[in-house]
Amino acid sequence: MKNVKKVLAMAMATAMMTISLVGCGGATSDGDAKAGDTIKVGVCLYKFDDTYISTVRQNIEKLAEENDKKIELTIVDGKGDQATQNDSIDTLLQKEMDLLLVNLVDTGAAQTVVDKIKAEEVPVVLFNREPGTTDAIKSYDKAIFVGTNAKEAGVLQGKILSKLWQKDSKAIDKNGDGVMQYVMLQGEPDNPEAIARTKYSVDTINEAKIKTEKLAQQVCNWDQALAQNATEAWLSRYKDDIEVVIANNDGMAQGAIAALQAQGYNNGDAKKTIPVVGVDATEAAQDLIERGLMTGSVLQDAEAMAKALLECGLNLVEGKSAIEGTEYKFDDTEVSIRIPYKEFIKGSK
Repeated sequence: MKNVKKVLAMAMATAMMTISLVGCGGATSDGDAKAGDTIKVGVCLYKFDDTYISTVRQNIEKLAEENDKKIELTIVDGKGDQATQNDSIDTLLQKEMDLLLVNLVDTGAAQTVVDKIKAEEVPVVLFNREPGTTDAIKSYDKAIFVGTNAKEAGVLQGKILSKLWQKDSKAIDKNGDGVMQYVMLQGEPDNPEAIARTKYSVDTINEAKIKTEKLAQQVCNWDQALAQNATEAWLSRYKDDIEVVIANNDGMAQGAIAALQAQGYNNGDAKKTIPVVGVDATEAAQDLIERGLMTGSVLQDAEAMAKALLECGLNLVEGKSAIEGTEYKFDDTEVSIRIPYKEFIKGSK
């Protein structure tokens, strides 16, 4: 069995990308700082081709290279499959990592992931994709979570659309019934982030005394192509009845815009533009917003996320509190750090 595990470990290692980033200083694997040592950091991403996550990855690489400690990154692709990510974590643990940064594929697997990392006494920072409860994180004193407030993203989306309606409701209310008819592109069905964005975007509009009507909602798993297909089907069914498109992320918002443009919408004519809002404020989305083809997004700051991951993670490696000497604070869970969202509309750059 040991030989089989070794073979599997070697196979997984070939799928990993290792980047040695050299500065000065370092730490030992037992958490005691020691000049000259290399800190080995394993970064497990839920999938490389997610636009926001790829931006976080780039910022982790950049900040690690600029750090005054000697850091070696090993970055692995979960490929959207929890079993693949579990195998990657096993392999990283065998390579004696000093720290793991884990962007879970399946948030329901948090306890299993934390347990295997805890068994090897390696500090871990779960990030971005938040488990439904903090139980798994609290079960290990070297584990924390770094992410955002899921509700906040939905609230900001709702505020963007509310302000647009209040400024000129006739530009949105095509049928003049005083109701905002919308379609919703949801991330994953059971993902807390997707559920919160879906709920609070609409709740915020309603709290602004604006009536809404949901024409359709589709789970598209954060995927641009699936969102494009869904929007094409809705346009065929509802035609001009669709007044607003709300997407849980920018990838799905881009898919919706592609479908709209194919039908003559959102090509620059303000009179034939359906408001579309997303989340992440990716470079592609920012470009669409500045060109007037997309209404707005909510900036999820990838650089700020990467900075928090490294600063707090390195503290854990050195046996300190994750937030010692940093600008960060734990929320009321006492294990979670929140990176604030920001509204992004035309002119925000």
